[in-house]
Amino acid sequence: MKRLVNIARSATPDTGLQIRKQPYGSKGVGSFLRDVLAMANASVDGPRFIVIGMDIDSHGHKRMHSVSEKDFLGKPAYESLANDYIEPPLPIRYKPVSIDGKRLGVFEIGDCRDRPYMMRLDYSETLRRGDAYMRLNDNAIKMGRRQLQSLFEKKLQESVPAKNIEVGFPGEIIHKRLTLPACDLSQLPSTVAASKLEQLLNIQMSTKNSGSTTVMARLVHARHYGSDDPYVSRTASELVEEIEQLQGKYRNHDRHFLFETNREEIRLVVCNRGEEPIVDASIALALPKDDDFHVADRLPKTLHNEALVDRLPDEMAAYPTVSVREKSIQITRKIGDIPIEQPIEVFVSPLRVCVGPGLVGRRFGIRYALRGQNLRSPATGTLHLSFRN
Repeated sequence: MKRLVNIARSATPDTGLQIRKQPYGSKGVGSFLRDVLAMANASVDGPRFIVIGMDIDSHGHKRMHSVSEKDFLGKPAYESLANDYIEPPLPIRYKPVSIDGKRLGVFEIGDCRDRPYMMRLDYSETLRRGDAYMRLNDNAIKMGRRQLQSLFEKKLQESVPAKNIEVGFPGEIIHKRLTLPACDLSQLPSTVAASKLEQLLNIQMSTKNSGSTTVMARLVHARHYGSDDPYVSRTASELVEEIEQLQGKYRNHDRHFLFETNREEIRLVVCNRGEEPIVDASIALALPKDDDFHVADRLPKTLHNEALVDRLPDEMAAYPTVSVREKSIQITRKIGDIPIEQPIEVFVSPLRVCVGPGLVGRRFGIRYALRGQNLRSPATGTLHLSFRN
């Protein structure tokens, strides 16, 4: 906050700093979008600032005008407006600062490395999709074809080619193939519980003598559940209903079995073989969906004092984002900056999977697309999973 106070106190209009006497408010949204575009496209390094509540008189003296506290409450939501109407997304925040008893506002627009920034949608007749502005000295000028072409050419020259990015499985060298062992899923808690109830159901369905049925059912029940668990007579329909409810009843135990006790971990690394760091990288993966290929969409509960309990929020947040679609499993993760020639772990918490026996001898492809703010195009490719006993 002290940094913003110092910036506002010493504010002098130039290419990277604008001052404005009054807040934009709901009637000044068009002016706000134009000014943010102009600042974002300005030829300056580092963040840019718009100071609200200040002007300069004819003698060059600064004057402060307090900004109402309501202007910081999200009506209008300036940051959301910028992200709704301007592309690509840019970092922007609006904070109040106090100088000599006056409340001023400071918009900080982050280091804009993805120029040119343009209108994504029409806002008005004078501010339409594709419009772009650039701040020159202390004026906002509308950009024409020549200025836009110059920015695109500069962006291409400064970008990193995707061929310099290597993604794979970690080891002494980065591997493109990984083999995972299969697990005996017959011991899944819900499957074991279903097997016991199905035996009781078979007795009900296969014997007609009620007396012998009860005796056999008691014997089977004692063998499966022990003498400490008293036998309760249930009809066939009651047993069927109980079997149908097992997956919900044992959901947490099944997840612990699959993704804790019998988990396999998929780790990925990315290495930048280029000559400059990749900025603000993220990765998206697509895997085939199969009944014998189980992927955790979140970390399972952990065992504590013989009970399954929730994990800490930080631990849960470290796990990648997993989305199960109709025919595929989508995984995304924000990586951040990727330095030169230094392998970086893609996942803070490795992806957890469990493989069923039906996949033994088969192979899967993992398609990936890695994006970065200064990557010329996404780095794409396919990694391979194979499965064994």
